[in-house]
Amino acid sequence: MTINWQQEVESRKDDLLNDLIELLKVKSEREDDKITADAPFGPGPRDALLHMLAYGERDGFIVKNVDNYAGHIEYGEGDEILGIFGHMDVVPAGDGWDTDPYVPVIKDNKIYARGSSDDKGPSMAAYYGLKIIKELGLPVSKKIRFVVGSDEESTWKDMDYYFEHEAMPDFGFAPDAEFPIINGEKGNVSIAPYFESTNGGTYELINFKAGLRPNMVPQDAIATIVTPSNEAANALKTAFDAYVKENPISGTADVDAANVNIKLIGKSAHGANPQSGINAATYLAVFLEDFDFAGGAKNFIATASHIHLDVYGEKLGAAHNDEKMGKLTMNAGLFEFIAGEEGAYINFNFRYPQGTDKETMAAAIEQSIGQYVTKLDVQEKHSGPHYVPMEDPLVSTLLAVYEEHTGEKGYEQIIGGGTYGRLLKRGVAFGAMFPGFTDTMHQANEFMSLDDLFRAAVIYADAIYRLAK
Repeated sequence: MTINWQQEVESRKDDLLNDLIELLKVKSEREDDKITADAPFGPGPRDALLHMLAYGERDGFIVKNVDNYAGHIEYGEGDEILGIFGHMDVVPAGDGWDTDPYVPVIKDNKIYARGSSDDKGPSMAAYYGLKIIKELGLPVSKKIRFVVGSDEESTWKDMDYYFEHEAMPDFGFAPDAEFPIINGEKGNVSIAPYFESTNGGTYELINFKAGLRPNMVPQDAIATIVTPSNEAANALKTAFDAYVKENPISGTADVDAANVNIKLIGKSAHGANPQSGINAATYLAVFLEDFDFAGGAKNFIATASHIHLDVYGEKLGAAHNDEKMGKLTMNAGLFEFIAGEEGAYINFNFRYPQGTDKETMAAAIEQSIGQYVTKLDVQEKHSGPHYVPMEDPLVSTLLAVYEEHTGEKGYEQIIGGGTYGRLLKRGVAFGAMFPGFTDTMHQANEFMSLDDLFRAAVIYADAIYRLAK
């Protein structure tokens, strides 16, 4: 049977786009202060999960909601389960948007909204691939289960809970990265040094805060400093204004008598690619290090300044490179210091290849900055490196589909990002971003090309059918 997948997507692209627009309107950021029994990650992730599952019910699939943690949309029968994994939660929108991040805008054949490329757009493309198979009544020999998560950008507790109640698929993919394929993912662990929240110098750090999530490069950093005098405050402002002009940042310093309130703006990026961002926190620390701070404040600033522009963990002694999986990367994603309150810390999020581990990294950090810190908090539950060989039928089938529909040779890729594909021993990430795409994931003005959205749906429909028939 010959199926014109392009034609099938073309006839449904208006419906696909309309469904995506409605889904993107749901502000599905995790909000811990709004967690309830029926909203385990806050109302937004729950509502987006319910919205996606409602599409499955509308279209006649078997649908199951697992206590608002996650759910699935199912088609077909068989002893094996093909899993497709998407997620409805998004990272916080942050500042710097030209439009409302939750009012989707189509401009220059791109759809702008938080979640458009990570991961609502790709999830919708994959869902429509499955929908086409069902509507055509195509025979399959496996159970196809589209698993919908709601906590991928945070702790993955959605998947922990889901798999306490549901069977693990035998193999599958996550439409949450790049084509032609992602068959390897680095390990992911956070290590956080803690500091005393004390002062003692002629300048006092009242607060310092930056970052929204460990997996985002901090775009904004704020600090309040008490200086020795009004004159010193004005001099600090003058120095800051000059510093901003000399560096790829922007910001303001507002003087209130002897106090100075600073806001510095860099550029956000996905924490798996910190080299693509401009870390506002480390730029601010480099500026503040020239002033007379003492105690825990000095140690906090010194540490943040020490790691400035270091995205490979070299200054911490944690650098590592593997021939196949590449370099370890490090994103300093969260910074918090409040004078007199316990819990001042910096969060280092490492994406590491095979050949190292969290104990080795923690030991290196202790040796590098141990004199500044009160303790190191090493994330207990984390993901190690993951790899599915090129000769695996899952990988070879997906690459064959990609090659047929693009005319381009497929190749393996290993990334620092983590996707649900790594949940499965035979799990990969597959699309939906095409080679040469502009990466706006976790950034302001996130978008997805409509051409890429529809092209991905074509590839997903064919891929799902080949894997399941």
